[in-house]
Amino acid sequence: MYKKISWIVVVLLTISLAGCGPAKKPKENVQEKKIVEDIKKPPIPDAISQGENKEPKVKVYLTEGQRVEEMKFEDYVVGVLAGEMSNNFPEKALEAQAILARTFVMEFVTEKGQSKYEGAHVSTDIEEAQAWNAKEVNDKIINAVANTRGQVLLHDGKYVKAWFHAHAGGMTATAKEGLGYKDQEPPYIQVVESPDSKKAPPEAAKWTAQFTKQEIKNAMEKIGKKPMDFNSIEIVNRGPSGRATELKIGEETVEAAAFRVALDSTKMKSTKLESITVSGDQVNMSGTGYGHGVGMSQWGAYQMAEEGKSVKDIINHYFKGVEIVKLWE
Repeated sequence: MYKKISWIVVVLLTISLAGCGPAKKPKENVQEKKIVEDIKKPPIPDAISQGENKEPKVKVYLTEGQRVEEMKFEDYVVGVLAGEMSNNFPEKALEAQAILARTFVMEFVTEKGQSKYEGAHVSTDIEEAQAWNAKEVNDKIINAVANTRGQVLLHDGKYVKAWFHAHAGGMTATAKEGLGYKDQEPPYIQVVESPDSKKAPPEAAKWTAQFTKQEIKNAMEKIGKKPMDFNSIEIVNRGPSGRATELKIGEETVEAAAFRVALDSTKMKSTKLESITVSGDQVNMSGTGYGHGVGMSQWGAYQMAEEGKSVKDIINHYFKGVEIVKLWE
């Protein structure tokens, strides 16, 4: 009797367990997922589009030749990468920079539609867009662009503002802090520690600069402030990364990010200031890092690439909640 009951139990358990496998996903769920994925991929701007999943063409104003040239999008990115990052950087650092370069122009054309130069979508004028240097193109540059072909950086289905700089001085900045950004702070830009490589030029990691009082006054005038005599410059406020956001020059307060650009951003290398002193007619500054500090640090990417980090690792360290998406084959 016991054996008969046991046999019946085994049969019932077998039948019951046979129906416990993973249930098939309803078709509507698959469709919903596909719709979400489609939403996440923004359209290529009509002005440069050659069709869905096809490489765009872009009209570029070349400042060196003062002419507009139409070229394939990827050919444009090759020149930009060679202009914005040293062609001897590690492979993954170059690939990360290539994705940012491609994203930059997609966001630029989407938001602005065209360059300030007539007949062009974008230019090689660094005050408007990105640097360009065809003379520095080598196999490493070409391969980095080819390996990331069509790849752009998105947040919430939109092209990000693909900011980058040379050296973060150990810590990146928010957009408002480093750039004086006027719109709402982008959620993908956050203050993070940056492992800037010790191979970076010493003057990028830690710098000093000297200016005359007249140079300071000229910079103030450029940003709409009344130049006046002064005997001191004070750091009034600092941002989350420790960068100066406001300076008091005599009795006048200036925005540090705008003042740096007006003064000379190649000499006043950052707003991550350590000291400012006024001695007679001379102003002495010292600080760390090179650039505005927002987004990806190039020397940070260098170090991460040397440590064996992937392109995704580098991107995700400097940009939060983003996706790398391929727009064309």
